[in-house]
Amino acid sequence: MITTAKAETPVEVSKPEQVVNIYSYRQPFLIEPILETFTQTTGIKTQIIFAKKGLVERVQAEGKYSPADIILTSDFATLIRATDVAQSVQSNVLNSSIPENARAADNRWFGLSWRARVAYASRDRVKDSQISYEELADKKWQGRICIRDGQHPYNIGLFASLIAHHGENWTRDWLIAVRDNLAVKPSGNDRAQVRNVYAGVCDIAIGNTYYMGKMQNNTKNPEQKEWAEAVRIIFPNSETRGVHANVSGMVMAKFAPNPKPAKALMEYLVSAEAQSEYASVNYEYPVRTDIKSSKQVTSWGAFNPDPISLDTVNANSVLASKLVDKVRFNSGR
Repeated sequence: MITTAKAETPVEVSKPEQVVNIYSYRQPFLIEPILETFTQTTGIKTQIIFAKKGLVERVQAEGKYSPADIILTSDFATLIRATDVAQSVQSNVLNSSIPENARAADNRWFGLSWRARVAYASRDRVKDSQISYEELADKKWQGRICIRDGQHPYNIGLFASLIAHHGENWTRDWLIAVRDNLAVKPSGNDRAQVRNVYAGVCDIAIGNTYYMGKMQNNTKNPEQKEWAEAVRIIFPNSETRGVHANVSGMVMAKFAPNPKPAKALMEYLVSAEAQSEYASVNYEYPVRTDIKSSKQVTSWGAFNPDPISLDTVNANSVLASKLVDKVRFNSGR
């Protein structure tokens, strides 16, 4: 007797879950809404670990077993350090969306938003509507300038850009002249410099643009709103070569276990929708030139970034740091 076996019901093989593991220096609340939309749009889940410092070192320690796919940074100095654990990403979407000066020539880092290093000028005591970084060395500003530690990455980036534009000797002399124009020794953060202007300690403070947004919208420390009201932003060199700016950005980890979904997230972060939100949540400028800034950020004035490559700026950062020490910039006048 011949028997016929019943056909077995095919076993359903579930597709492996797509996920992107993110190590982020940017606070989760700033980017979680964007990540949620990314998941809704693509079906790719995201997992995020946040820390103010140490993430690059963590990836280095984890080596090829690191679960990190993408590292998000909040400043350019950290972005450059992250390239030590990054891989090159070939993407027409990234290259066409991000200006050449805001991405690495070897495609190992990509900018996502700009922040400009500007002059916070006293509304009452400074009548100038325009100023250049070069003019800060003029004796008319003697005893009138405040700035944070000269070795801070924000300042090293600015000084390195001046080396790129004018050379080492010129920048050394400029640092000496600005040092002699300081009202007090460099100390505190960027907001502390604006507080000094408010208090009459100095007339001009050097700081990043996004701190204006943080002060204007500060509900925990309402006195910072008064600091913000006491100053106006001047974008140095905006009518010539452009204001010095650095970026927040991203890299794909060298041993990313999920490179395809990671690349999809990187490309999503330069989409029109994501760019508008990514920049506005921290009062920054979208890296894409075709995306408008938020109304609040736009109200501070026209943003015209220096087109110099940030790779070039970074190449001069070690020399900038040496010059700061050589001229004893932090000693004040």
